[in-house]
Amino acid sequence: MKILELFENFDPCETKIYEPYIIAEAGVNHEGSMEIAKRLVDEAKEGGADAIKFQTYKASTLASKDSPAYWDTTKEPTQSQYELFKKHDSFWKDEMYELKEYCDKVGIEFMSTPFDKQSANFLNKMMDVFKISSSDITNKPFIEYICQFNKPIILSTGASHLYEIQEAVSWIEKYGNSLALLHCVLNYPTPDSNANLGMILGLKKAFPNKIIGYSDHTLPKDMKVCEMATMLGSVIIEKHFTHDKTLPGNDHYHAMDKDDLKLFRENLKRTFEILGGFKVEALEDEEPARRNARRSLVANKDIKKGQIITKEDLTFKRPAIGISPKFIDDVVGKKASKDIREDSILQWNFLDE
Repeated sequence: MKILELFENFDPCETKIYEPYIIAEAGVNHEGSMEIAKRLVDEAKEGGADAIKFQTYKASTLASKDSPAYWDTTKEPTQSQYELFKKHDSFWKDEMYELKEYCDKVGIEFMSTPFDKQSANFLNKMMDVFKISSSDITNKPFIEYICQFNKPIILSTGASHLYEIQEAVSWIEKYGNSLALLHCVLNYPTPDSNANLGMILGLKKAFPNKIIGYSDHTLPKDMKVCEMATMLGSVIIEKHFTHDKTLPGNDHYHAMDKDDLKLFRENLKRTFEILGGFKVEALEDEEPARRNARRSLVANKDIKKGQIITKEDLTFKRPAIGISPKFIDDVVGKKASKDIREDSILQWNFLDE
């Protein structure tokens, strides 16, 4: 399924859990190497992602030179955002076009988060949907600029109070763009105890007409956090993605790899098998139980032909091959059309019309 189809077909009034659209967030884990970038595409496809997403920025337009780190500096020792981003901002328009073409060839959807107007302009020609980072949720002029492309928007909500999300939603709704909101915790890595997946339900309550998803920064481990997010109603799951979790750097150590992604897909397959359907109905495999474990009206004593049947003449026993106990009020007061022996399962032809 393509992301645009998700926006077009999503019905907020439908009561169901969606099998999520999975975005492998490669970000800048290519570290400036097209060979590694294409490897990430291949492995995201192999792992079962629906899309792979990169990030497009220039350090000079993203962060001032004195912007401090907000990540775990024991894993990524760079103390300046500007210096870190400068290491990874070599991929620009030509590289994104090449990656877009490669994704099309491989059969996985291409995305990239723009962090400035220039990158948004050229990425617009490559994507059906825009992703806006949590870090830009208060960036009104940039959000409004993105809205003018008239495409659906995926907005992460990390480190935000509800009123800040409401403000950003109001800016987007003014332009009429379809919108998905991703619960996110901007804590690298996010301890499981800080995942606060309950906020997914909070977003669903606050924004009942929006697609709600989850952008994950917990350590992958068994991928249970993403599985739980799905069961809470996340229609989109986004998680950082790498080809090697042992590499140093901000976005490798808390990322999933292709094996984690495969495990997540396998977990989801079993989970959705257990989840089953959403229409409340008896299953075909329950038919023997319906017939044999339910009860019928049964003669509690011998009943003579022509006798008026009373409640005292009746009891209810298994199996359900006769008159259901729910019809007892229709049976009481009727005449027996034949002699009915004690413990006989009543049938409608035992009664006079």
